Amino acid sequence: MTFLGPTTALCRRPAHRFLLGLSAGCLVAAAVTASAAAVSTATLLEQMTDLAGLAEFPSPAYTCKQFSSYDQASKSPAQEWFANNDCGQYLRVEDRAGRKEHVMMDAAGPGAIVRIWSANPAGTVRIYLDGAEQPVIEAAMSDLLGGKFPGLPRPIAGEYSKGWNLYFPIPYAKSCKVTSDKGGFYYHVNYRTYPAGTEVESFNAGQIKSLAARIEQLGARLASPRGKASEFGGLTEEYTVDVPAGETVRQEFEGPKAFVRSVARLEAKDREAALRGLIVKVTFDGEGCVEAPLGDFFGSAPGVNAYAALPLGMTKEGDLYCHWFMPFKESAVIELINHTKDLVRLSGEIVLKDHAWTERTMHFHAKWRAEFDVPTRPMQDWNYLTAKGQGVFAGVSFAIDNPVKDWWGEGDEKIYVDGETFPSHFGTGTEDYYGYAWCWPAVFTHAYHAQPRCDGPANYGRTSVNRFHVVDCIPFTKNFKFDMELWHWNATCKVNMAAVAYWYARPGATDGFKPIRAEETVLRPMPVYVVPRVAGAIEGETMKILRVTGVAEPQDWANASAGRHLWWHAGMKPDDTLVVSFDAPKAGKYRVFGRFLKARDYGIHQLAINGQKFGEPADFYNPEVRPSSERDLGVFELKAGVNEFSATVVGANEKAIKSYMFGLDYLLLKPAE
Repeated sequence: MTFLGPTTALCRRPAHRFLLGLSAGCLVAAAVTASAAAVSTATLLEQMTDLAGLAEFPSPAYTCKQFSSYDQASKSPAQEWFANNDCGQYLRVEDRAGRKEHVMMDAAGPGAIVRIWSANPAGTVRIYLDGAEQPVIEAAMSDLLGGKFPGLPRPIAGEYSKGWNLYFPIPYAKSCKVTSDKGGFYYHVNYRTYPAGTEVESFNAGQIKSLAARIEQLGARLASPRGKASEFGGLTEEYTVDVPAGETVRQEFEGPKAFVRSVARLEAKDREAALRGLIVKVTFDGEGCVEAPLGDFFGSAPGVNAYAALPLGMTKEGDLYCHWFMPFKESAVIELINHTKDLVRLSGEIVLKDHAWTERTMHFHAKWRAEFDVPTRPMQDWNYLTAKGQGVFAGVSFAIDNPVKDWWGEGDEKIYVDGETFPSHFGTGTEDYYGYAWCWPAVFTHAYHAQPRCDGPANYGRTSVNRFHVVDCIPFTKNFKFDMELWHWNATCKVNMAAVAYWYARPGATDGFKPIRAEETVLRPMPVYVVPRVAGAIEGETMKILRVTGVAEPQDWANASAGRHLWWHAGMKPDDTLVVSFDAPKAGKYRVFGRFLKARDYGIHQLAINGQKFGEPADFYNPEVRPSSERDLGVFELKAGVNEFSATVVGANEKAIKSYMFGLDYLLLKPAE
């Protein structure tokens, strides 16, 4: 394919044609389902990789909602809206067969589970369908979500950056209940509900064996989501185009057709700046549907950050691919707008097919918003998407510039569909929505979600995450709103945020996005991270653990001396003790100072040195994570060399989550006069 370059210089930004016309006679027609089939495990498995199906409003129709362990103290924006006790919340606890079962989900059918996530799966999970007394699935939750359940291997299920995800669909005709015989964990259960009378074939355990070939094929597709060009059919056209600084190039297409695949390779003097500064705009049938920086549109920003998902991805060599299915009835216009100071060259290929437009067909949408120097307090709901019309939400990619090591993503997703006054998706943490957990900085990739970039140390720097809703897409008939809480551990810093929302909508739909301004596309430099250190401090994370009940280990904490502290965080109860050692340079009397961590799930502890208690037990509860002031612990007779520091659990503040945690930042020794 030959590109036409700029032909004239105008005072206004000129637009130039960059693709030649395509021959419709070479294209392959896409099939359109004439009528809805019964819902079954088999049909849902097909939908897990059917990106073309996202472009047709569902038939039979359904809603998609979420059960979760969100803090139920959150009642409204005026009542505990940012409450954060998101662990161990259940619908109820039932007595069954002599055991306690914590009910995570209880829904009337017809419907289908389409995703289960947990940060810390516990106990035996049981899934009861259609009022049966015996579960259709009974397994260790960590096996079912971790890819170890027979017949449901990775990547259909698996642990990714500490998040456990199951994407195997479980349909039910009448009802579904999900329980665990252990409590104390985080969870999401995403599920569909179909209209009464919809024909649904309930899942049974034998289907894992009878559908083994399909499940194996599905697993292979999810494991290699980029696929091959030959799999897409249609007509492939190659292109190369130069976009001068400050200019626009343009190409028109005639319908009815659909874009089914594209690959882009970018060359520029500053590639990272160009991926943010080159804007892709797409107009379908006269409606502006896509407007985003090129790199953000392809699911990770800024720069090239390798990952492979089903609809989008990037290779380490810099190939950007898109598999979103984009139909149009009469026309499509693609524009590339260069907001950078240098020429940008784009090359690659586009694949089109003929596609029959129906009364259910929807346009693809992808739009970007960014906000800079956003203070982390007061907390707020940051909007990903507000849309009106009929459509289907299909995902989001998100990028944040974080100037500190502290965790930026404690906030929950809140999704409102068709005028809901309370969200039908209320999450448990930003990373939980994106399918990982525990603020984990390790990059990962999966067909449906990824963390392609996290600079570090810890959560400092630029981070990019995404999640794509395919079998768990969220239909709406009138309107849709997706907010994500900005809930940062650091109450005094400012962050930069950018997001691309992906959705489908019938013609005439509207959204709340504003046109992208050139100044918004300029990358802000990250401040250099300086590790804070207290002179002479004996760092808690470097002390040798002599005795402990439960788990104690170093944890990154931006406000700590040296950026870490010793975190005692699991398996303890009142009267349990943590004992660590520290060295004194010589025998004698020392005044000892210490600094500790305070948070909502920290306990009351009796502190001691060499068995000598100092003062009354200390209460380390605080609604937010923060350091204590440096405490004067008193004067102690220390031995030359090894001495012992201990913390014993006494209890917890009445307002605290009863986890009894403890954090030691440092001790500081000063010779006593």
